[in-house]
Amino acid sequence: MKMAAPEQTPSPLHSDSSINTAAASVNDSTARPTAKPKSGVVIPHRAKWHQRIVARLVWLIVRSIGATIRYRLDDRSGFFGGAPKETIIFATWHNRLGLALMLYEKFVRRYQPERKLAGLVSASKDGGLLARILELFNVEPVRGSSSRRGAQALRELVTWGERGFDLAITPDGPRGPCYTVRDGVIATAQLTGLTIVPVSYHLRWKIKLKSWDRFQIPLPFTRCDIVTGKVVRVPREASETEREQFRQQLEAELRAITKD
Repeated sequence: MKMAAPEQTPSPLHSDSSINTAAASVNDSTARPTAKPKSGVVIPHRAKWHQRIVARLVWLIVRSIGATIRYRLDDRSGFFGGAPKETIIFATWHNRLGLALMLYEKFVRRYQPERKLAGLVSASKDGGLLARILELFNVEPVRGSSSRRGAQALRELVTWGERGFDLAITPDGPRGPCYTVRDGVIATAQLTGLTIVPVSYHLRWKIKLKSWDRFQIPLPFTRCDIVTGKVVRVPREASETEREQFRQQLEAELRAITKD
């Protein structure tokens, strides 16, 4: 449907402890080198011309393969009898990003074409490529990472959520460990008041890369069994101890619905 939490992705979405630090500061991370003006504002890399070409090719390949896949949804969240009635945060593992945007179109925008999504993407050079792919899928990229624009990205995510955008975050991106939820997604949920919906899927036929997350590439005409887990709601007044409990809850739910 890397996804936006900071630094994490070459994908619509990601999460990391830097967002938790950023949350404390709010309440209580491709084409040009990152610049650090005197104001402290970090400018994310934009996609260069060759990255824009690659992004278009990736978009075409994902759409072409996605059109051949048979999809089946097991909705344990209770949110998808049609499009969800409220704005939500989608949390999916980094290695499931290959079909994430297609799933959003099929199970959300199909019922509400006006629905919008913002996803967290790294502020790095690679993130510039991913940001362009998101734009081709009509997704708003929010640029940030553990080392760049962490607090800025969190504020932008909160703003997009307040504007009615769904948010997408890969809670174990961008460097892992694989299948370990980091703090950012919980901090984002606390600040926005949005419900977290865990999402995973199993591909019958796929290629697994030898990357840190064992990224999965779907093969044409495979079957995709999608599972949404029990939702997680983080109260705005949650303490640090309670946030850790919610983090563990989300990690356990995502692992429970994930089949490799």
